[in-house]
Amino acid sequence: MSGHSKWATIKHKKALVDSKRGKMFTKLIKELTVAARMGGGDASGNPRLRKAIDDAKGQSMPMDTIKRAVQRGTGEIEGANYEEIIYEGTGPGGTLFMLEAMTDNRNRTVAEIRKIFEKNGGALGSNGTAGWAFDRKGIVMVEKANASEDQLMDTAVAAGADDYSDNGDEWQLLCDPSSLEAVLKSLADGKIATKSSSVGYVPKAKRSVSGRDAELCLNLADALDDHDDGQNVYADFDVSDEELERIAGA
Repeated sequence: MSGHSKWATIKHKKALVDSKRGKMFTKLIKELTVAARMGGGDASGNPRLRKAIDDAKGQSMPMDTIKRAVQRGTGEIEGANYEEIIYEGTGPGGTLFMLEAMTDNRNRTVAEIRKIFEKNGGALGSNGTAGWAFDRKGIVMVEKANASEDQLMDTAVAAGADDYSDNGDEWQLLCDPSSLEAVLKSLADGKIATKSSSVGYVPKAKRSVSGRDAELCLNLADALDDHDDGQNVYADFDVSDEELERIAGA
């Protein structure tokens, strides 16, 4: 969803948004808890938990906070029982959206997510509404300053990455989810630092939007991302740099 990524960069540069550190911590804590519940509290044998811990450390989360989140997942201490849910819906101009969420109250969350879609010119759909338009992929972001195109070919692609693309100041690498750890190891062995890595949904094709549709798509993506139960937002819309500049200056 390059349009949304570029939009986030512009907002950051213009200082139009406050720090989302607290909200990021909430998302990370939920992921730590669910990862520990699903695969156990031993990070050495639980790749999902290991990545969640690395992500939390990357955001300077205190180790005590990480430990408590893991213990809630394993049942060592009491805590909310989060359920993983994927919401699918349509947005302005025929765009498609997917939201990965974690909630301890399914009825409350679905009502709030439906309202967000409706408020921004979209509609919450049923399972399959948007999923057909996305592929499940391992996604790795590398700052261009850290690797040349040739280095990516020699390390990531050789280790199993399917493709890479120019994403402004970054390279985006895609791979089969089962190959993600191998690709990350190869990059680390090649002394190439990664900015982020995850398993997520990538649109098979992007739909260009402009004008009011572009504004609503960006608002919808932001609102879903800002929701307390939202973990990751994926969409197939794309907005040109010129449109982003126009909207940011409006």
